[in-house]
Amino acid sequence: MKVTMYGIPNCDTIKKAKKWLTEHNVEFDFHDYRKQGIDAEMMTQFCQALGWENVVNKRGTTFRQLSQEQKEGLNEQSAMTLLVEQPAMIKRPILFVDGQYHLGFKADQYAAVFA
Repeated sequence: MKVTMYGIPNCDTIKKAKKWLTEHNVEFDFHDYRKQGIDAEMMTQFCQALGWENVVNKRGTTFRQLSQEQKEGLNEQSAMTLLVEQPAMIKRPILFVDGQYHLGFKADQYAAVFA
């Protein structure tokens, strides 16, 4: 089973998800958006699998700092461009397990994925 977690290491939700995976002996690779980057192709895969509206973290400071114009004019194309430019705006974590993407972290969600 190949597992990859995408995110930024100092995020609290990422820390909880990593802890859960480690405690349940799930080996995983971690893709750090800040160090390893993200490109349009990867963002397209995330958005096709999860829906672009779900991938945008509207509760984070990066999103809140956008202009009112940017927020109101948000569509799939503009969102994907912004997400590549500002990966901190991507909802975290995105987990890729055996060809399937999963978004966010809840212990019961992970328990179901790795059952």
